[in-house]
Amino acid sequence: MRVFFKLSFLLLLPTFLSANTFNYKDLKKIEMEIFRNNELIGFNHYFFKKDKNFTLITNEVKFDVKLLGATIFEFDSYSVEKYDNGQLVSFESKTKQNKKEKFVNLKLDKNKKKFMILGSSYTGEAETKNVIGNWWNQKIIKAESQISPISGSIKKQIVKFINEESIMLYGKKFVTNHFKLLSSNNISDEKKLIFDIWIDIKTGLILKVKYSKMGDWEYRLKNYN
Repeated sequence: MRVFFKLSFLLLLPTFLSANTFNYKDLKKIEMEIFRNNELIGFNHYFFKKDKNFTLITNEVKFDVKLLGATIFEFDSYSVEKYDNGQLVSFESKTKQNKKEKFVNLKLDKNKKKFMILGSSYTGEAETKNVIGNWWNQKIIKAESQISPISGSIKKQIVKFINEESIMLYGKKFVTNHFKLLSSNNISDEKKLIFDIWIDIKTGLILKVKYSKMGDWEYRLKNYN
């Protein structure tokens, strides 16, 4: 019954979820704004460069939370993903979170056919079916687990299709597929994944991500080209 349920779910997933990085051949950048309690606090930007079979994706994330004019939370991160013919071959990130340094250094071991991870929260091997938990990549919706782009930890997940919905962003109307992404392993509440994700049916781009943790957070796609 469990196998039948998984198969049925996969058959119901929108067809664009079979896409990979080749769908981004004409994409140069994705610009997302970050909101907390409906207040703009920062940005999450992705930049794409192509060279023959290689795709290089750099990511810059920066935000800060203030209370009564004083900064109570700061986040600054930079990362680089490299793909060869659509296969992730390396990922590196450096993050400063409230003056605490975090990092990930991931390489594909072609002989073992596994990722080798050196991270601030995890060091070891990972299956290549894992995806980096970044919001440019709609493949995160059909993955069984994701690698934290901040610390390298691996989190198992389940994804539920909620509904087809129309949403408004920056004065424009979009028809989307709404999904909920949840942690499937037994971890502490503060580390659990609970995200609502809206994906544009027309382009396959992630338009909005929403979650609640010390406030209501949203990542909203503002521009891409």
